[in-house]
Amino acid sequence: MSHSLDASGAGSVTPNLDFAGTTPYEDYVQADVLTHLQHPRSDDPGEMVFLVTTQVMELWFTVIVHEWETAARALREDRLTVAMDALKRSTYELEALNASWRPIAQLTPAQFNAYRSALGEGSGFQSAMYRRMEFLLGDKSSSMLVPHRGAPRVHDELTKALYEPSLYDEVLRLLARRGFAVPAAVLDRDLSQRYEPSPEVEAVWAQLYSGDDATQHGELVALGEALTDVGELVWRWRNDHLVATRRAMGSKVGTGGSAGVAWLEKRATKNVFPELWTARSHV
Repeated sequence: MSHSLDASGAGSVTPNLDFAGTTPYEDYVQADVLTHLQHPRSDDPGEMVFLVTTQVMELWFTVIVHEWETAARALREDRLTVAMDALKRSTYELEALNASWRPIAQLTPAQFNAYRSALGEGSGFQSAMYRRMEFLLGDKSSSMLVPHRGAPRVHDELTKALYEPSLYDEVLRLLARRGFAVPAAVLDRDLSQRYEPSPEVEAVWAQLYSGDDATQHGELVALGEALTDVGELVWRWRNDHLVATRRAMGSKVGTGGSAGVAWLEKRATKNVFPELWTARSHV
């Protein structure tokens, strides 16, 4: 904290308010940029809420991608503590992301319809940063690059992410290096394809969570639990999205021509890190 002198010469706790240019806070946070990125396309006051909430979601996507990429890199380098710290931080960030649904989950259909046309062909599934989140979770699909062909930088970043190991791939490679029987077919799979559950990987997690192995490999069990926390919060995100959409628009076709609720219902049934969930039945 900056200090100034009062009339007696004694120290004062009054902060420095006089800067030659913009404030150091503004230089770092760029709040003026952030708070002038909103350009509603309708006169409805609810659109501002929807727009800002969506932009906040994009910022959370960005930091969560950062955390999971940090964790994946740390796992690749056998720095388990660094990976765990990033995963744990991401759970708090996911909780904040999920809370972002609350302002728009209360919209009535009439309130949503008041500005829905302003979205045009826009839809959340077109979010490039969300797509990078999904790719890091192992939900790969080359077709999801198509909407971004007109933005070369974004398309290149997504293409790179498509062919890189997911967070879960790095976890399984770590388990293999620690001597667990992760099959070669899983380790050498086509990374551009969606991860599919493996009975052998399920057996590895069941072994880790059982008996002496749980004690001997406590840090790997803790890793499994951190991933389970992430997986649960991702599932909650998908379900909260589903509920918010049901409330706002029922079963109508979604924005951007998506299948709306039907598509979200299908997504909500899928678990990330699948064997971590099914292995529990064998412990």
